[in-house]
Amino acid sequence: MSTRTVHTASALVTAAALALGLSACDSGPGDKTDKAGGDRKGAPSASRPPTDAPKKDKNKKKPEEKWDGKVRVLGDGSTSYTGPQPKQPEPAKLKPGERPPQFVVFSWDGALEGDDHLFSHFREAARKNDAQMTFFLTGTYLLPKSKAKMYRPPQHKPGDSAISYATDEHIKDTLRQVRAAWLDGNEIGTHFNGHFCGAKGGGDWSPAEWKSEIDQSYSFVENWKTNTGYKDLPPLPFDYRKELVGGRAPCLEGQKNLLKTAKDYNWRYDASSPGDFQIWPSQIDGIWNFPLQLLPYPKSEKQVLSMDFNFLY
Repeated sequence: MSTRTVHTASALVTAAALALGLSACDSGPGDKTDKAGGDRKGAPSASRPPTDAPKKDKNKKKPEEKWDGKVRVLGDGSTSYTGPQPKQPEPAKLKPGERPPQFVVFSWDGALEGDDHLFSHFREAARKNDAQMTFFLTGTYLLPKSKAKMYRPPQHKPGDSAISYATDEHIKDTLRQVRAAWLDGNEIGTHFNGHFCGAKGGGDWSPAEWKSEIDQSYSFVENWKTNTGYKDLPPLPFDYRKELVGGRAPCLEGQKNLLKTAKDYNWRYDASSPGDFQIWPSQIDGIWNFPLQLLPYPKSEKQVLSMDFNFLY
């Protein structure tokens, strides 16, 4: 059987949809209208279009945003728009009777470049194997410990976190890796912030509390220069508002209320569900559900969730 691999979760959403015979499309930017009144010489009235105006073709595709190759710095300079992401796979619709391909999905929670240098290690592994991966970035890894109380986690005190804040050097190293990872064609998703599990964790959060957590995830990425004071580092090469299309909740908890909120952000998928053996992704209220898979473990009758901790256990 021929095998093709697609490694980013967002690319897999489209590829899986095509493989299942579903349609997937992105809407383009809205039409720009001249809202000026009709008092200019020769200008038609906005409330009374000319009778000879051409009719709009509903089937005509809206123009894609064109880019001249220059960097468009956003906000405080933490992020920017540099054009479409490079090195993206192109999904192809299956022919009638063609067997669905095998998909291999690699994703990493946290996306911290710490003393173990695992972020850079797996970026190198991806390059050697012509693969792309999804890095679910923890927003508070870009927030200095001295500014910890800026984080206001749901149902916890300001600054509380179930994981440690990164050191200043680790923040700088992580920013470099996030930048390089995106330019390599990897996806940057979100692992949210404080990594709370169990009581008062994501499973107990309301949709409004998930909204607060998501908004802060955006904020820590979009304002890292203001929060850290690292003005000498270049901006991240992407607009996080456009690039972020999915995430994974800590401990895979709270997906029900998370999905109610994620829909408001036009996310395409969520990867917060434990799997049920090997299954295709499916949609939940318009959002693709990418569960972690249950896999047969060698020399054992057990099924193991496809996470590194579970393999080790």
